[in-house]
Amino acid sequence: MAAAAKAKNAKVPTEPGVSNSIAAFSKDEEVAAFRDMLNIRRFEEKAGQLYGMGLIGGFCHLYIGQEAVVVGMTMAQKDGDQLVTSYRDHGHMLAAGMDPKGVMAELTGRSGGYSRGKGGSMHMFSREKNFFGGHGIVGAQVSIGTGLAFANKYKENGQVAVTYFGDGAANQGQVYESFNMAKLWKLPVIYVVENNRYGMGTSYTRASSTTDFSQRGRSFDIPGEQVDGMDVRAVRSAAERAFEHARTEGPYILEMQTYRYRGHSMSDPAKYRSKEEVQKMRDEHDPIEQVRKRLLENKWAEEDDLNKIDKDIRAVVNAAAEFATNDPEPDPSELWTDVYV
Repeated sequence: MAAAAKAKNAKVPTEPGVSNSIAAFSKDEEVAAFRDMLNIRRFEEKAGQLYGMGLIGGFCHLYIGQEAVVVGMTMAQKDGDQLVTSYRDHGHMLAAGMDPKGVMAELTGRSGGYSRGKGGSMHMFSREKNFFGGHGIVGAQVSIGTGLAFANKYKENGQVAVTYFGDGAANQGQVYESFNMAKLWKLPVIYVVENNRYGMGTSYTRASSTTDFSQRGRSFDIPGEQVDGMDVRAVRSAAERAFEHARTEGPYILEMQTYRYRGHSMSDPAKYRSKEEVQKMRDEHDPIEQVRKRLLENKWAEEDDLNKIDKDIRAVVNAAAEFATNDPEPDPSELWTDVYV
């Protein structure tokens, strides 16, 4: 996705403690956000179907509900900026511009996948798109993102490493080691905490002694803010501030208050929360429906226009699924390739 032009900010009331600055989107920006978020949603729905059919093995963590976070962040970044994230990574790959066929083929373990069918859902990469993974170890990517930022500082290339992790990873020790080094050396890194409210079966309020993750860098003097991660405009606005700070001053923390609709992974029945809670979030805060509503209210699009976008996206996703189910499995010789490099 190409970086969008910097937008003006507007003020709207929101919940206490959460940044109330939103970006004023043009018609083209609203349509682009709608398309990019819907692309992630439809891809993840299809991945869930393929998993249920037994075509995807291992772990599979879906991004449904959190689409505004990575789309809003990507709208503010510049060419050359890097991205690294955790195991809930398919949405980040698509936002980075990776080919849906290659992503889906990796999920099904086929030779046309980004890791030639050897990495699966949690471990695929694209040097071309500056996407440095999906990582299965909780919090491991935070150190990697900090290392990318160190390289940027050393090379003086003006690039920023956007490092995503969840509310569960926020309690890992390597996160704080990374914070210390990032501030000490004023590294160009943005730490994006995707607080989707639940870890594997546990609410973040039961797992964390302090629940304002934007302030986790306070002892290192790293500034941060909480953001409505269900509103792509709020994410974009906060991202612009974070990128400007990271390029000139050093590390910045954004806590994205978001929500995942599905379980932690496909094996999680999510019985620790009510169906009513999930439905309430869908009805009142869905990131895609918010954009749809604004497009219709502003008369920037008709229902037929939005339905056509949806139809086109479904065709792309279905083609990716078709490719991923018919592409050959990797040759056994692939066991010996890319072992160290």
